[in-house]
Amino acid sequence: MVTRLLLVAAGALLLSAAACPSSTGKTRVKAKVARTSIPDSADQIIFGGRIVLTDQGVSKGLLLADTVLNYDDGTRMELRRVNVTFFTSQGLKDGVLTSKAGTYNSRLSRLDARGDVVIVREDGKRLTSQSLVYDQVRNQVFTDSAFVLNEPTRQFTGLGFESDPRLTNFKCLRACKAMAPVKIPTK
Repeated sequence: MVTRLLLVAAGALLLSAAACPSSTGKTRVKAKVARTSIPDSADQIIFGGRIVLTDQGVSKGLLLADTVLNYDDGTRMELRRVNVTFFTSQGLKDGVLTSKAGTYNSRLSRLDARGDVVIVREDGKRLTSQSLVYDQVRNQVFTDSAFVLNEPTRQFTGLGFESDPRLTNFKCLRACKAMAPVKIPTK
């Protein structure tokens, strides 16, 4: 009986101590254990996804992803390990975009690429950023993040840009810098 009363008293003491504020006046709260995010709300999960990007029936690109999570009746796709190959109107390979993740909205024909985004063009241009948007309807790539554009003879850096997918009509938005080799005459 005495043991039972001691156990009940010890339990009540622990409960009251847990509910009392600490010496700083704040109530102690146990930290919640972080759970892994399982995409259980996806309409469909596809491994090794392949999406053909078209414009009026003409293939403009091929989007490959390691994992595709379909939402909103298949109009919004969350992508993992993204690889997009762009084609010219004649069907020739024009460049490749890679990123760790992305979101493709088929209603808007828009890809939001995130995480180590790299575009490598066939003419030798290489663009890197942490996020980038490819808007197929406007035929434009843009970002508000930091970027580096390496061309064969010069380099551009800045915060945010707008350009066509070939990176020829390039407009830097903020903190723009360019570096290029300069030949100094000897005579």
